[in-house]
Amino acid sequence: MKKSLFDRIIGVASGGDTLPPPADDPGFFATQFMERPESVRAKSAWVARALAVGAQPFSGDEGFKALEKAWGGDHFFAALDRGERKRLSVTIEFVTVPAGREVIVQEERGDYALVVLEGVVAVDRAQPAGGRARLAEAREGDLLGEMSLLDAGSRFASCLTLTPCKLAVLTTEALDDLSVEEPRVGMAVMASVARRLSLRTRQLSGRLGALLVSG
Repeated sequence: MKKSLFDRIIGVASGGDTLPPPADDPGFFATQFMERPESVRAKSAWVARALAVGAQPFSGDEGFKALEKAWGGDHFFAALDRGERKRLSVTIEFVTVPAGREVIVQEERGDYALVVLEGVVAVDRAQPAGGRARLAEAREGDLLGEMSLLDAGSRFASCLTLTPCKLAVLTTEALDDLSVEEPRVGMAVMASVARRLSLRTRQLSGRLGALLVSG
């Protein structure tokens, strides 16, 4: 039986079989990036969310062109040849979503990320005292929900379409399959996601540092 990409990496690093997950592991690393029979695969949370927001699919060829335009400046995406980028686009669902729809909901457990190809999406966080704080507005090329894509955890914020949007949807299952079947492409996606998370963390650290100094 072929092993997943992560199985091979961990096996090489340890010089043998991988160790079982720790007792307090929530189960993510016991299931992520492993081959699972189709009969035991759960449907992505995106299936229900797509129905709730009225998402409509559009042409894969059109989506591929939009993805190349949105992510053309990304170092890891640009390093892939055209054939590899095309194979990546096959694993992604391209949809249009009307304005005023919550494509990601705070505190829900997620297993998909969204690339904004066209339009504007608000990133808001509900406050304990009530109301919502606007954290950001995402535009072409921005990635939303990447943390839950990697750790299957709950969403930190909600994402609301402010205009009609075109989005690329990447699910955990699709990334899992991609990492096994097209390791170079899968690792490029993961490296791009990790880079974006690192940049966001640095920005947050800078803001917190500025607040501490001013306080």
